[in-house]
Amino acid sequence: MKKKKKIIVIAAILAVILAVGVSVSIYLYINRFDAGEYVQAVLDTSYKNEMDQYVEITGISQEEAEKIFDDNLDATMAGFENSEMPENMQPKYRELFGEIARKVSYTIGKPEKQEDGTYIVPVIVKPVTLFSDTYETFQTKAQEYAQEVTDSVMNGAEMPTDEEMQNQIYQIYYDVLRKRVDSGMLYGGARNVQLHVTKTSSREFTIDQEDMDRLDSMLIESVDVGE
Repeated sequence: MKKKKKIIVIAAILAVILAVGVSVSIYLYINRFDAGEYVQAVLDTSYKNEMDQYVEITGISQEEAEKIFDDNLDATMAGFENSEMPENMQPKYRELFGEIARKVSYTIGKPEKQEDGTYIVPVIVKPVTLFSDTYETFQTKAQEYAQEVTDSVMNGAEMPTDEEMQNQIYQIYYDVLRKRVDSGMLYGGARNVQLHVTKTSSREFTIDQEDMDRLDSMLIESVDVGE
C-alpha cells in the first residue's frame, strides 16, 4: 500500500514537472521573437523580398508577404505614371529598381526596452550611392546624344520627334544605371537611425511610421542637382 502511494506521489511530481516544462516551452515558443528580429524580418521582406522570417513571425501567407515587396515597387513606379517614361521601358526600370532594392544595406542592432514597454531598435544604414555616382555620366551621355541629333539635323537628316528623343534619353539613363549595378554597387558612410517598436501581442509588432519613412529615405542617396 505504501509502495503504491509512493508511486502515485512520484507520478504526481513527474506530472507537475512535465506541465511546468510544457508551459515553459509554450512561453518560449510564443515569445521567441524579439523586436530586433521583427525589424529584420520587415526590412528583409520590404526590400529584399526575403519573407520566410516575416511569415513565421506574423503567421501571414507567403503570397501576402510577397505582395509587400511588389507593393513597394508599385509605389516606386507610381512616380513615373505621369512622367514621359515610355511604357515599353517601365518593365525594365521596375526590374532594375527591384535589383537595387535588394542591394540596400542595413544592420540591425540590439533592441532596448523602454520603461513604457516599447522598444528602440538601432539600425545602421549605408546608403546606396548609385544615382549620385552615375548622374554626371548620364548628363554627359545625354549631352552627347543632343549634339548627335543637332549634327545630324544640320547635315539634312529629319528631326526626331519629342517622343523619340524622350525614349532615347530614358534608354541612355537605363544603360548607365544597368552598367553600374552590374559592376557592383557603391555605398556611402554609415548612418544611424532608431526605430520605435511596440509589441502588441506575442506575434504582432508595430514600427513607428515616421521612423520607417526616415529609414527608407536614408537607404538610397538622392541626387542633388543644385539650383
